[in-house]
Amino acid sequence: MGDILAHESELLGLVKEYLDFAEFEDTLKTFSKECKVKGKPLCKTVGGSFRDSKSLTIQKDLVTAFDNGDQKVFFDLWEEHIPSFIRDGDSFAQKLEFYLHIHFAIYLLKHSVGRPDKEELDEKISYFKTYLETKGAALSQTTEFLPFYALPFVPNPTVHPSFKELFQDSWTPELKVKLEKFLALIFKASNTPKLLTIYKESGLSNKETLHQLHQRLVEAERRSMTYLKRYNKIQADYHNLIGVTAELVDSLEATVSGKMITPEYLQSVCVRLFSNQMRQSLAHSVDFTRPGTASTMLRASLAPVKLKDVPLLPSLDYEKLKKDLILGSDRLKAFLLQALRWRLTTSHPGEQRETILQAYISNDLLDCHSHTQRSVLQLLHSKSDVVRQYMARLINAFASLAEGRLYLAQNTKVLRMLEGRLKEEDKDIITRENILGALQKFSLRRPLQTAMIQDGLIFWLVDVLKDPDCLSDYMLEYSVALLMNLCLRSAGKNMCAKVAGLVLKVLSDLLGHENHEIQPYVNGALYSILSVPVIREEARAMGMEDILRCFIKEGNAEMIRQIEFIIKQLNSEELPDDVLESDDDEDEDEEIMTNTGKTRRKGPASVLQGGDEPLRRPVTPSGHRNGCPV
Repeated sequence: MGDILAHESELLGLVKEYLDFAEFEDTLKTFSKECKVKGKPLCKTVGGSFRDSKSLTIQKDLVTAFDNGDQKVFFDLWEEHIPSFIRDGDSFAQKLEFYLHIHFAIYLLKHSVGRPDKEELDEKISYFKTYLETKGAALSQTTEFLPFYALPFVPNPTVHPSFKELFQDSWTPELKVKLEKFLALIFKASNTPKLLTIYKESGLSNKETLHQLHQRLVEAERRSMTYLKRYNKIQADYHNLIGVTAELVDSLEATVSGKMITPEYLQSVCVRLFSNQMRQSLAHSVDFTRPGTASTMLRASLAPVKLKDVPLLPSLDYEKLKKDLILGSDRLKAFLLQALRWRLTTSHPGEQRETILQAYISNDLLDCHSHTQRSVLQLLHSKSDVVRQYMARLINAFASLAEGRLYLAQNTKVLRMLEGRLKEEDKDIITRENILGALQKFSLRRPLQTAMIQDGLIFWLVDVLKDPDCLSDYMLEYSVALLMNLCLRSAGKNMCAKVAGLVLKVLSDLLGHENHEIQPYVNGALYSILSVPVIREEARAMGMEDILRCFIKEGNAEMIRQIEFIIKQLNSEELPDDVLESDDDEDEDEEIMTNTGKTRRKGPASVLQGGDEPLRRPVTPSGHRNGCPV
């Protein structure tokens, strides 16, 4: 009762605020009167008048920046006050933002007296171009917006027929009306009473809890299937053992009657007791006629394996961890990121590592499901080089594990941030390497492959690989492997067709690079893109066959086989059926090789399929410490 009295004033204030918001005027009067009669104080909540005043100021500032063509001020206010889940998730908001970028890009062309300042115009066009290559890339498949992707490259848009509508007198006022209506709607929604906010947040919390429970259920089902397989194997071994035992009892009874047991019979019985892997070799290599041989082998095969007792690590306070990662000093952030990474990468493979990873995911350690402006993911943009590097290392560690990739892949925001950071990072080579490593491992998942292709990452990779001698071994190998993985998709091949000459020149130069680790990936990329007729024609025109035959003379047997298949692909006139690749396969992690190069999930064990054709499944390079960070 004491707790209720302590918060009664605030609770009554929340009720009053909601009644006022919902316009229950008579109810509000009666409620206020009864509170006064009973001597119940009403807490004055942050009223609508203050919020309305602040909202109006923000709206006015946005509209003023729109009218003045002040691009930076407008988008700073836009990103600060329009919630990210609306900007990224609402289709109307995305379309409006696209047109707003167009408005600012052509503002000088429409409002300048005489010729606009070239430097200022180039800056605005460059800003618009950057938007198209990053956030705006999501709308590139929409017919409505497709023509505007050519705007930055048109010398004089004012006379181009595709952009005639933009320069009509009515276009800007109509856009302004849409902006004002949108802002009015958004800020009205943001003035919702606290009681309603609490209710909504409670519902959201329940959804997150259900999501976490669902993840745990999926994990439990996976473990259940593993245990079921083990049980079935044990049961089969048990039935086999009973059968062999029965036969041995019959044999003992036969010896009592004076019948002899032949060595061949003894051998057949013993072989049945061993695992499938040992049967064939034992049948020919072990002399069962020697006394004690069979029993010794059996005891050795059944010797108990001493398993190391691996304790589970104590749980962490993830709420406090995330708070410190967001609000703590750069030194504290770096230490925490390092400790979290070490906790994962130095754990024992198996239950201990799975438990740690599931704890990270269920507590949304990286804020992949958060819609707040300040999140752990934002550490990728930290001003501190060390914090950015350690954040990139942690993400790379997540990406090294299939469940970690699945967690990161659920929000395309992560992919966009990594792509942006990869292109912008020029101070810390280790940060760049870890981001590239994470993206390369992302390319093992088809939806992320599609997104990277649409974002134009192939063009960036080709540009970087033009000068391979400036790259570290890690950057070179992971760049080529990522390029190959993207080229395995039909959309990736079509992207390469746009710059066929450049792609072919870069790949042919890489064939002769001193780092032989990249050769299988270069061969795989060439084999894949040469299935496109346009690229084949370009390759023939540049004498690609002669270039390839030069490498046949000095390559090893595997290299020669791969190049022969590439030449066969180059000289083909139509697309072979077995090279056709569908983009509609099921959404799964297509990993065939882990970063240690030891565990296969599917497909061939090496970069050759049966020692012949170049690989046609996504891969991750092995043999690097950064491949699976420690």
